[in-house]
Amino acid sequence: MLELSHRHLYLCVPHRDDMATFLPAVLRGGVDIVQLREKDLPDAQRITTAKVMAPICRDFNVPFIMNDSPELALEVEADGVHVGQDDVAVAHCRAILGNQAIVGLSTHSTHEFDEALLQTASYFSAGPIVPTPTKLGRPGTGVGYAVESQARSDRPVFVTGGVNAENISGLVAAGLRHFVIVRALTEASDPESTARALRYALDLALA
Repeated sequence: MLELSHRHLYLCVPHRDDMATFLPAVLRGGVDIVQLREKDLPDAQRITTAKVMAPICRDFNVPFIMNDSPELALEVEADGVHVGQDDVAVAHCRAILGNQAIVGLSTHSTHEFDEALLQTASYFSAGPIVPTPTKLGRPGTGVGYAVESQARSDRPVFVTGGVNAENISGLVAAGLRHFVIVRALTEASDPESTARALRYALDLALA
């Protein structure tokens, strides 16, 4: 299994027509784990996009994760899968992908995190700490939930919800270490420079 404790900037990105140039740019900028988070396209399109992304991630020695489906993750030779509370079970992912695969699990409440700790997930996500368009209708959990979850966890906890170069140092100061980035990069006019700014702010705060 690829070690995750030293990986801090986790990009979740939907299908993009410019993926072949966008993805290397953000990886050069400092992103160190990537998920194809695409819930709306047919499986055939998800597979096509994943087959563009997986070899790029491999060239950068960065784990590539599929969303929701361990079967698709297996088909595209991803490093693992991320599932939510309403998706297939972590145990099912392990049955399909094996014990060495990365399996991530979303959590949004203390009760869910209690249950998650009993499972064989490689990492957890906590949040969104603020409401976000990528999680429509889901209220923010607040930073305290993510901090508490990380303090209790023996595995990395990636914080979701509105993380950017301006607020990441404050989140590190609160005790957080692992961050999911979505809009700050997917909506950036210069993704590589934005990724570098995120990485610089993060590394400065961690130091």
